[in-house]
Amino acid sequence: MVRRQSEWPAVDELVMCTIKKVFPQGAFAKLDEYGNNEGMVHISEVASGWIKNIRDHVRENQKVVCKVLDVDPKRKHVDLSIRRVKDSERRWKVQQLKLEQRGEKLLEIAASKLGKNLDQAYEEVGFALQNKFGDLYSALESAAKSKESIIDVVNERWAKVLNEVAASTVQPPSYKVTGYIRLSCPRPNGVDVIKSAMINARDSVRDENVNVEFHYAGSPQYRIEVVAQSYKVAESSMQRVAEMAIEAVVKAGGEGKFHKAG
Repeated sequence: MVRRQSEWPAVDELVMCTIKKVFPQGAFAKLDEYGNNEGMVHISEVASGWIKNIRDHVRENQKVVCKVLDVDPKRKHVDLSIRRVKDSERRWKVQQLKLEQRGEKLLEIAASKLGKNLDQAYEEVGFALQNKFGDLYSALESAAKSKESIIDVVNERWAKVLNEVAASTVQPPSYKVTGYIRLSCPRPNGVDVIKSAMINARDSVRDENVNVEFHYAGSPQYRIEVVAQSYKVAESSMQRVAEMAIEAVVKAGGEGKFHKAG
């Protein structure tokens, strides 16, 4: 499991936990990313509504994503909540941990090339990279592009090896967004007008970092799919390509309307 430099999580942090003991009023959970430290989930924080039997909701050895409510290092006590974690947050945390575990494996490979173990790697560069980039995988994504991006937190030897390992393994992230556009044009050549509007809009936005595709979804509706290296870029590109296509069709005497996929 991925390690953290801090011994304890922060309030409001999402943490991966393993349920160790279930009792009538709650459950004790091991904080997987924070050594052997444990937290407690009170029964009121297990699920929304009245709970007749807590074991209907949690069981020993179950992996759960929790939100940290309170931390008291002196008492070695952490209050956790399962019910306050949204489905989207749970999915994000699970995916993020998978990426971080991959980043840790790559760190271990780099360490072995330098004759070091994972413990040494964390102490020498791992925690420093986490502090700068937020997590190991994001650090290695940056290192894959250029060793200069990490040279301020690691020495030249580490930077060279991390760059080599990451460049051959790490793929840039991609985000896909989908929307729908309704286009109609009453002119005799209306079909050609719509087709030309979509092609010109697509080609104006598409580049090496953004891919745009139009798909027929049943007249007069078309599906727009945009893939980019960030969600923000994908969203803005989809909005731009839709506006350009609609503008061209309206200018030719037609109509257009866009909406994002639910």
